[in-house]
This record gives sequence, structure tokens and C-alpha cells, in this order.
Amino acid sequence: MSIRIHELAKKLNMDNKDLMALLKERGYPAKSVSSTVDNITAEALEVEIAAKNPPPAPVVEVAPAAPVPATEEPKLKLPAGVFVKSAQDIVREREEAAKAAAAARAAAHPPVIAPVTPPVAAPKPPPPPAVKAPPLPPRMAAPAPVVSRPAPVPVAPVVKSAPPIVTKSPVAPPPPPAPSFRASVPPPMTAKAAPTLPATPSSAASSVTVTEEGGVKIIHLKPPIIVRDFAVALGLKPFKLISELMEMSIFASMNQSIDEPVATKLAEKHGFLLDIKHRGETAAPVVTPEKAKINKEEKAREEDIKNLAPRPPVVCILGHVDHGKTSLLDAIRKAHVAEGEAGGITQHIGAYQIEHNGRKITFLDTPGHAAFTKMRARGASVTDIAVLVVAADDGFMPQTDEALKHAQDAKVALMVAVNKMDVKGANLDRVKQQMQERQIAPEDWGGETVTVPVAAIKGQGITELLEMILLQADVLELKANPKAEASGVVIESQVDVGRGPLATVIIQRGTLRVGDAIVCGPHYAKVRAMFDDQGKNLKEAPPAMPVRVIGWSGAPDSGTKFTAAKNAREAEKQAEVAADALKKATVTEDAVPKDTSLDALFANIAATQGKMLRVVIKSDVYGSLEAVKNVLEGIKSAKVSLDIVASDVGIISKNDVLMASAAKAVIIGFNTKQENGVVALAKHHTVTIENFSIIYELGDRVKEMMADLLDPELKENKTGGAEVRQVFPVAKGFVAGCLVTEGKINRGSPARVRRGKDSLFEGKVGTLRRFKDDANEVRAGLECGIRLDGFDGYQPGDRIECFEIQKVRASL
Repeated sequence: MSIRIHELAKKLNMDNKDLMALLKERGYPAKSVSSTVDNITAEALEVEIAAKNPPPAPVVEVAPAAPVPATEEPKLKLPAGVFVKSAQDIVREREEAAKAAAAARAAAHPPVIAPVTPPVAAPKPPPPPAVKAPPLPPRMAAPAPVVSRPAPVPVAPVVKSAPPIVTKSPVAPPPPPAPSFRASVPPPMTAKAAPTLPATPSSAASSVTVTEEGGVKIIHLKPPIIVRDFAVALGLKPFKLISELMEMSIFASMNQSIDEPVATKLAEKHGFLLDIKHRGETAAPVVTPEKAKINKEEKAREEDIKNLAPRPPVVCILGHVDHGKTSLLDAIRKAHVAEGEAGGITQHIGAYQIEHNGRKITFLDTPGHAAFTKMRARGASVTDIAVLVVAADDGFMPQTDEALKHAQDAKVALMVAVNKMDVKGANLDRVKQQMQERQIAPEDWGGETVTVPVAAIKGQGITELLEMILLQADVLELKANPKAEASGVVIESQVDVGRGPLATVIIQRGTLRVGDAIVCGPHYAKVRAMFDDQGKNLKEAPPAMPVRVIGWSGAPDSGTKFTAAKNAREAEKQAEVAADALKKATVTEDAVPKDTSLDALFANIAATQGKMLRVVIKSDVYGSLEAVKNVLEGIKSAKVSLDIVASDVGIISKNDVLMASAAKAVIIGFNTKQENGVVALAKHHTVTIENFSIIYELGDRVKEMMADLLDPELKENKTGGAEVRQVFPVAKGFVAGCLVTEGKINRGSPARVRRGKDSLFEGKVGTLRRFKDDANEVRAGLECGIRLDGFDGYQPGDRIECFEIQKVRASL
């Protein structure tokens, strides 16, 4: 985009030569008036000249006001024409100025001027400011056509000619205030009068507003989006915005409009949001996501208060491993879960519901092994009452204390069930004393903790325990809204071969029905089916009921909360948003600048050269996966490091084998099966697969595998010793005549020669003779001749020691 110099001169009301001189002064290569100037330079000149010539604008208006009556009324419209400044208007203005000058010189109406001179005293001040106009022409001679008008003003007759014009006008009152007003306005801000030539951009600019909400700047405007106004809103210079548009293959000048999608992209690039208001649209109230969330929560709270109904208590069974937690639940449920568990220990979290005296109670059974810390914490956090099971013969143990801490952190009601009261050595008073020491004194000792002695195997005290749980629930007044949208907590998740991803959930609020859509982090589900703890199919699940849900897009993380969505499509959208947020968080973490110091470099080199066991973990449920990772991360060794390449829930698949082969890793399966063809593929790729059903066996085996990576330690074992009695010369050197004092001397075995405390030589026994015969072995108490390969410096009294190097398996 460009403009010729003569066209620009007309636009600027300048002479062609003056403009050429100005351009040459500024080093612009212009050969003739037909040369072109780029659009950006032309605009810069327009703005500069408009800013430097504020006074001529008012003078131009006052001067032509005089000749208006001399000619005809249409000439009163000259000021508006002057603003347009087209080529025809400039020619017409020159002609009118010439006529006005001729009329002034004629001085045809002096008598009429005399009476009206006093009122025209006010317009006399404008001529003096016109005198200030001469300094402007020397600067760049811009107002060449305009100078013709101020020229007659300073002439003596012109002063007289001005008043008659005012008298002749029929509407005399309005014109005087107009010049007086304009005469007073120019000094403060007349510069803005010149740039207001294009009326449309200025009005558009006024409609552009920038607001800030929540740290985000929003540009509010109405179409069309003009480049110049949009650049101002973005805080850019127009030519910079034009260059950015050119990079997008869009060629637009400053006064052209751009499309809304293009403007939106540019706004986002510079950190703005674009709010385009079309005609007829009503400005909707701005509701931020935070406000919407608060409003939704308030409405839900109000609804809950109206529809609250009693719900069953959720009870968590906590305690040390092998203290009888699952046996207690079996006695309550009249089931035999403990008998079928590997190693006789619970390694999963189970959820059950029973009915006692017409009232339901939901139970959570948690593992007691040290590895399942997160499971116990998760179980305590989602329950109302925690029952701490303590064996009467063992008392409080490490995991009992840890479970107690979880229950106290979760701020749930605590009860203690003292189990194994039928076992020899049971001591209830000792358990109560330990409770007193831990600030949970039993009720009969003046405390507040309900304590119930039970014997799970014989079924003693079970009824009393259940009654105390219901009493505690009555005290807590547990209520929930069954009519609300369903929400709750995922207790456990897994991937079943036939059913796909499954999740055991507890509904905390509302009622979950088959066909509902729910969202849990990056996973969502349309509930295809629900089952209770006994495997019965359910159509709906009220609050505090544990159910297994089928229909998930993936196995959700245990301990996360789920909420209901309007439909499956909305649930999928919410899950995608959560997945994107997780992805961004991961990318942000990876993008954090790493330590590039020399020490870090050497540490990385050492890490790559060190021994490392890489593992791929597959587990049946998410909670067990957490526990396995917890066990493996707890194995610390300075000699071998452990790297978990991948961990997931489900069966061991061929993809896992290929991943392990690429990473040179070992596959560890916990309570899971293998896909068909996995064994053959693993054998082909030399990938080791280890399966375990007991967690502490898994930990021990991984430690062994890490130790196998280490180089064996070399251990020296002394096999025999001989004392040199005499040295005999032979053809090839010397032979030591020795008496074997301990052990035995073998030919070819490693040996060293010692003299006193010093070791003189170390080598192999090359020659071993008993009298004149070669011998392979000489035992203690016998004499022999010994010669070590490469050594002849024997002396009587030296000792020859034989030894063997044994390789011993290294330890972590």
C-alpha cells in the first residue's frame, strides 16, 4: 500500500515542492512528485502536521465567515467543506478567498460598519491570533492554500470589512458565539480537532473498552473491527499490528476492518479476551466460574436442608495385621472371606453392607499390612465411625498406632473392639492401659471411647458391638439428601477381563441409578450396571451404600470423588477438561529448568553408569498398585537404584511385554493374570515375568533381583601353608624344600611367599614334588618341594601360603 507524493501534498494542504523538500531533509528517496510514499510514512506525516498546526483550523473558520454574506448563504457551509479538504473544495476556497479580498478592497459599505463596530469588538481578538500563523509556514509551508485567507486579515481595510458581514447576516446572534467559543477552545486542545477528520474511526474507538476480570483483560467492542482502533486497544502501534497481519497472510491498511476470528487470534496472542457485541444483543451479566460454582453449591445446600433423610452409618475396620479384622467382619456377615485370602492376610479394601435390627450398616475392611498405609488412610477419611481392632494377647502394635492416627486425623468417631478374648494369654486390662497411655481412655475408666470385648471365631460380643455402632450413629444424627444428584467416593478400582474397568464406590449424597452419567477426574462412566457386595444386580443405590459400578472409560484413582453429570456427552466433556488440566500440569513440571551445574552433570553420569533395576508393575486393583509402589519405593540402596517404568491396573498384556523389552525391565504382577500368548512373546524377547499373591514375598524377591545385578564380592579363603626349610638349586632356578604345616598344598593353586609380615611374591604353584615324584596335592605334616612360577628368591624361614578366591553374592 502506497500513495503518490502529489496526492499526499493535496491531503496535507501543502505545496508539492515543500513536501519534496521535507522528505529529502528526512532522507526519504523521492525523485519527483510522482514518486510513492509507503502508507505508514504517509500516516506519520499526517499525524505530525495535524499536531503542529492547531491554530490555522480556527482561523480558517473565522476568515471565511466574513465573505459568506457577500456571496450567498451556501457559502456558510464552507467550514464543513474545509474539514473534508478534497481537491475541489481547496480550489473553491481559493476562489472565494480572492472574491473576499476584492470585496474588502472595494470598501463599498463603510457607513454601515460604523454603528456596528462596538458589537464586533469581540471578534477583533481572532485577527491577532492569526498573526501567529506566519511562524508555521516557514516550518514546512504546509498551509499554502490557507495562507491566502489570513493574508487579507492583517490588511487595514479587512478589519473594517469584517463587521459589515456580521450586520448583513439575518441571524446575527448565533455566529458571534461560535467564533468566540472556538477562539477560546483552541489553546487547550485544538490539536485534536485536526485528527478528528475521519469521524467513523473516532466513534468506533469510543465503543472499544478494556476491562479486567480475575487477572484477565477483556476487550469489549462492536463490529466492524478497524485495524487502527484494535491496535490502540491492544496497546500496539498500528504498523506493528499490520506487520502481524501480514505474517498471517492478511493485507489490511489502518482504516480497513478485519474478521472476528482473526481479531480473536490476535487478542489471545497478546493476552486479551475479545468480547464482540453484535447489534441487538443484550449485555448478559458476567458470571465467573467461581461465582457459578458458589451459586450451585448454595442451591445444593438449600435443597439438601429441605430433603434431608437419615442414612446408614459407614464404619471402617482398622488395626494391625493378623489381629482379626476380616474374621470379625466374617462373623458379622456370617461369611468366610478370610479363609480365601492369600497368606491369610487382607490385601484389598472391601465394602459390605449388613442389616441389624432392621437398620443397615456399611462396613469397610482395610488391610493391616504396613504396605497398605494409603488404603487405611482412605478408609478412615470416608467413614463416620472407625472401629479399631486390637488383639487381646498382642495389644497395640505399630500398624494399630498408625490406624489410630489416621482415624484421629479424619476426625471420626472412634470405637475399640478388643478381639481374641478366647485366646490363651488375653489381657483386657493391659489393652485398656495402653489405650489410657494413648489418650483414648475407655468408658469404664472414665474416658469417652466405647470399648467392646469380642471373640470373632466364636462369635462372642458381636451383637453388643453392632448395637454400640448403631447407638453411636444415633448420637451423630447422620443424614443425607437422597433426591440430590449422586456424588461419592471411589473406594477401589480395577480392570476386569470380561467387564472392563470396575470401581467400588460409596454414595455420600443423592441416589445413583443405572443409566446415570458420572465423572471422576479424567474418567467418566455411564452406569451400565451396579452390584452389591453379594453380587446382586441393583437398579439404584441410596446414600451410604457401597456398590460396584460397570461402564467406566478407565479405572479411576482410588480415593477420588465422583459427581453426576447431565448426560454422557457432558460427562465426557468434563473428563476431557480434567485430562487436559493433568496433561498441562505434567508438561509444566517437565518444563521446569533443570540443574545444569557441573555437580549435577557428574551426578547424572554416575547415575547412568550405576546399576538399575527397571520394573513394570501390573496389579488387580488400584489400591494394591499403590501398596506395591509404596513397598518398592521403600527399598533404598546406594548400590542399585530402582526405576518404575510403568504401573497400571489389569492383566499382563503383550504391550507390557514389548514395553519391558524396550526398557530392559522386569514385569511384576500382583494378583493378576496374563493375556494369551504373553509367555511365548516374553520368552522371545527375553523378558522376565514374576507373579506374586503376597506383598511381602514381592518385596523380598525384588530385593534379590536388585542384588543379582551387583558384581559378586571376591572372598579369599586360605587352603594351606608350608614353611621353607632349605633351598635347592635346579637347572631352571631354585626349589624350596618345605614342610606343610597346615591344610594342603595343591598344584596350580594361587600362593604367596611371606617373609615375616611382608608379602614378597604372589603367583601360582608351578611345580609340586614329593621326593622325586610329581604330586598334585600334599597334606599337612609331609615334606615337599615347591616352586612358584617366576620366583626364585626363597630363603629358609619363609612361609608359602596357598589360598582360593571365592565369589560371594553381593548384598544391598
